[in-house]
Parts: sequence; structure tokens; C-alpha cells
Amino acid sequence: MGRNAAAGSQNGRRAEHGNLGGAVVTGGGRGLGREIALRLARAGFTVHVTDVHEQLAADVAAEINAEIPRPTLTAAFASVLDVRDDAACLAIATATVDRVGSLALWVNNAGVFMTGPVWEPHEQQRRLMFEVNAHGTINGSLAALSVMRPVGRGHVINVASLAGLAGIPGEGVYAASKHAVLGFSTSALFDLRAAGVRGIDISCVCPDGIWTPMLFDKLDDPDASLSFSGKLLQPGEVADQVLRVVKKPRPVTTLPGWRGAQVRLLGLLPGVGARIAPLLVKISRKQQSAVARRLRRAGTAQP
Repeated sequence: MGRNAAAGSQNGRRAEHGNLGGAVVTGGGRGLGREIALRLARAGFTVHVTDVHEQLAADVAAEINAEIPRPTLTAAFASVLDVRDDAACLAIATATVDRVGSLALWVNNAGVFMTGPVWEPHEQQRRLMFEVNAHGTINGSLAALSVMRPVGRGHVINVASLAGLAGIPGEGVYAASKHAVLGFSTSALFDLRAAGVRGIDISCVCPDGIWTPMLFDKLDDPDASLSFSGKLLQPGEVADQVLRVVKKPRPVTTLPGWRGAQVRLLGLLPGVGARIAPLLVKISRKQQSAVARRLRRAGTAQP
């Protein structure tokens, strides 16, 4: 089905199955993506769970359908998706409309995290972070807008990071990719409003460090210490915030709010940030070590 036909189908069949419409979640096979997919299904969306690992996505969709049986359309279905492929993202958008009748929400959650001073990651690592984190978000957003704009409604939520608001020692290339996410997302929202589109929202959720597989192997990585320097969040906490943004769209949401205020201030005063960077790193590494000791003593994955 072409994009215009898909948009027409979305317009005519939005409420057909008595739910809130179709929702795509990228990187939905584990961690934060899984938690977001579960919450969206419980809220009434039909969730298209996507992941570069097809079996992980299928497992989450099966978990959702076991928890939320529906008489007609299943609560979730799965597809493999490499967000670096813009044509594949467009196909996911169209497939969601074909299957559900609408694309009400697209959550760009897929991400890659690597650490080290900016001169350490090699070219392939730098390229991967930008292709997944930045280009993947752009690809997903544009795919969603391709079917949302013709009907004048929808919501794109991009999971960024507090690292998108200020420079982060030890995470510079990752921070650059998340700055790109923030810049693209707010600009896209401005473009929509300048074009007179009021029914489509673009939101960024910027959390502190999250205890997901992205951080599981970073407990002893000194370059990742800033991710442990604030409130180490559980995936469910961030997914709950995403759901709040679904219900009440905002351009940028930081989590926790106090931490967001700190990072924003640092971003406004880069000279101060540069001067206190050695102290920030020293303190954060002590906090990281404390988290590691607590985890190992408890023998649990809960910080």
C-alpha cells in the first residue's frame, strides 16, 4: 500500500478496533523499549514492537499478547527493524497502518552507547552511534510523519538523554549524537507549527542513566562514570514518564527534573563546566564504585 493510501486507511479505520491506534516502538526487544511497549499496550495502543533482533521483538509481542488478550486485533505484533535503513522505517510505518488502521504514535527508543574520550572511539564506533542514535531517530520520525501529516494527527516521541543537553566527559561522541536528536526533534516541531500543523506533536524524553543492558557492562568503566552520578533510573520509571508524555505532550522532558536543571545550567556555562570537569569525574567515579559495590553485595540487578 502506498503512503497516500495508507494515510487514507488511517483516517478511515482509526477507531475500528476500539483502541488508541497503532504505536511503533523501536529497540523494543528488551530494557526500556520492552517497558514502553508493555505500558502502551496496557494503555490501549496496538503496539508494533520492532528491534534489530527479530526474536527479541517477537518475544516481547508474545508477552504482551499473553497478558492482554483481545477478541479481534492482537495487542502487539513484531517486526525486525534496523533503524539505519530509512526504507525499512517507511515500510514499518505502512505495515502498522495496514495492520491496525492508524499510526498514532512512534517511539524512537533504539540506541547505542559507547564511552571514552572523544579521541578514543574509532571511526566505525563513531559512525555507528550517529547512524543509530541520530540518523535512526531521523529515519523513524520521518517515516512516522509520512503517514501522520496527511491526516494531521499523531505523536513522535524520541528518547534522547541528559547527555543531549550538555557536554559529558567520557561520553562525548554519544552526547553529540543525542544533541543531534534534540536539535532535530525541536526543529521538526517548529517546522510543523510553521506549516500550520497543530495536531502532530514531537517530544523528547531526556533521562539520566538507566539501568538497562546498555549499562550492565559499564559498572567498572571509568569513562561511563557520569551515567552513575545522578539518579540511576529503572526502565519502568522512564517508561512511566514516556506514558505521561503520551498523555500530555511536551517538547522536552528531563528525568528527574532536578537533574535536568543541573545539566541545563552546565550546558549554559560551558566554561564553568570545563573548569569543574576533573572534580565532576572524581565524584562520579566514587558514586559509580558505590553503586557497583551495592549491586555485588546484594547480588541483584537492582541499584
